[in-house]
Amino acid sequence: MESFFVVIPSRYSSLRLPGKPLIDLNGKTMIQHVYECGLESGAKEIIIATESKLIAENAESFGAKVCMTSENHKSGMERITEVANLLNWDDAQIVVNLQGDEPLMPKSAIKECANLLIEKEADISTLASPFLSRNDFEDPNCVKVICNQYNNAIYFSRSPIPNEDFLEKKDFSMKVALHHHGIYAYRCGVLRQLIATNPPLIEKCEKLEQLRALSLGMKIAVCTPTERPGIGIDTIEDLQKVSKLI
Repeated sequence: MESFFVVIPSRYSSLRLPGKPLIDLNGKTMIQHVYECGLESGAKEIIIATESKLIAENAESFGAKVCMTSENHKSGMERITEVANLLNWDDAQIVVNLQGDEPLMPKSAIKECANLLIEKEADISTLASPFLSRNDFEDPNCVKVICNQYNNAIYFSRSPIPNEDFLEKKDFSMKVALHHHGIYAYRCGVLRQLIATNPPLIEKCEKLEQLRALSLGMKIAVCTPTERPGIGIDTIEDLQKVSKLI
């Protein structure tokens, strides 16, 4: 199997939860929980990429490798690309983007995401599972993905898709769309190509950076993980749920 790196982009400032990476979750910061998700995933190395000295100090306190990056990045994808450039990673190198607000990501899912990129002729790989509830399906924080018969993504949206207005029976859409999990594997050359491209209007509308790849005609492979990831933390309500689960 090809080697892969895990990079955890972690930004201190957050509109809804300022200082989110350093929030205490039962005795450990959120970023430490995420870092520990990467352990035993098979990654060659796990790197926390941040602009914050506070996050860096916390990460180093539990033994993580830290890469200081620009405070001007608008996305985790940009931050990870800076890491790849700073460390001179080859275009063929695989890197997994493990988002810093996913403290319940199973290590098996990280490995499966990396393996999917190796096994399929795709530009990017990611994970998705069936929706568990109607509330999740209608929640804009739960991203929806629709795939073709080859399990490649057709479209991602924060809105419930496909449209059910013309159907007599509801909930068919929940059988078509999958609940997208916030994890990706790329080759560094793909990351560099994405960063060199201006965000298209559809990405700005949905606030989903993976739509840039689709707009460029890139192939995003999708599979359902063996172990379903827990919820990510976007709101104070998510924080309370995750704290109880941990």
